[in-house]
Amino acid sequence: MAGPGSGGNVLAALASFFIPGLGQLLQGRLLKAALMFVAAAILWFILLGWIIHLWSIIDAARFKPE
Repeated sequence: MAGPGSGGNVLAALASFFIPGLGQLLQGRLLKAALMFVAAAILWFILLGWIIHLWSIIDAARFKPE
């Protein structure tokens, strides 16, 4: 019986570390996989996308050639 900590779940967790939802896809949970992938993409765009954008602006503004 597979459960938390089983080899399949560890592999699924590693897969989801690299691509959100891939672990659920490997486990055969298609709807949950799609939900995880789309939610992560939206949150990345809203949160990290803007952080990286701002960082890029500040970095360009503070650049000093050597």
